[in-house]
Amino acid sequence: MPAPRRYAFGRVDEATHPDSIRATLAEFISTLIFVFAGEGSSLALDKIYKDAGSSAGELIVSSLAHAFSLFAAISASINVSGGHVNPAVTFGALLGGRISVLRALYYWVAQLLGAIVASLLLRLCTNGMRPDAFHVSYGVGEAHGLVLEIVLTFGLMYTVYATAIDPKRGSLGTIAPLAIALIVGANILVGGPFDGASMNPARAFGPALVGWRWDNHWIYWLGPFLGAGLAGLIYEYMVIPTETPVTHQPLAPEDY
Repeated sequence: MPAPRRYAFGRVDEATHPDSIRATLAEFISTLIFVFAGEGSSLALDKIYKDAGSSAGELIVSSLAHAFSLFAAISASINVSGGHVNPAVTFGALLGGRISVLRALYYWVAQLLGAIVASLLLRLCTNGMRPDAFHVSYGVGEAHGLVLEIVLTFGLMYTVYATAIDPKRGSLGTIAPLAIALIVGANILVGGPFDGASMNPARAFGPALVGWRWDNHWIYWLGPFLGAGLAGLIYEYMVIPTETPVTHQPLAPEDY
């Protein structure tokens, strides 16, 4: 009989299990690393150029900064927490039954706090420069920005599933951090000029809170969650064979 997919709120001991604490800490630190470098590159361009983000070269710099830092952040945490570094990725894994609700809540708190701390550190290190925040570009409607975030995050989550979650990924799992970082970098080259290409609610929230810039902010929550959720469900129920045993990735052991 095919193994049923497991959806669970989480065991009582999981809330305080050392594995849960370590995984939560890993998500906090990795998200901090990613947002610090990604947002920092935007502030650096603001410092260098009066009208940052207006040239192809600056777009490439931003894309590379996000790709490099995400590759490092995922590599640093994938063996501990799964290397989500993104509330939308955690949501997609949750819908696919790959993580418990309790663990997802831990991850979301850690990811948001990591982004906030990274943005605060940037404001301190840059002598008070306000972090940039994502918003749709002039001439781009909110509906277009929403659809773009859905599509971009769908591609990201699908890549995460194929390289890091699929039980039959085999040796492909070794390049998961690189593959995920590359799709994020490529998506920024596509969506950056239109809406900034966030694909990550934590990446959008930290700078928005610290810089107090909230224009079009809802797009960067709804779009990524819809895109990641759709990709997670499609890959889980249409791509992974039903006879493949499914377990939470990762979950705390049954005993200490």
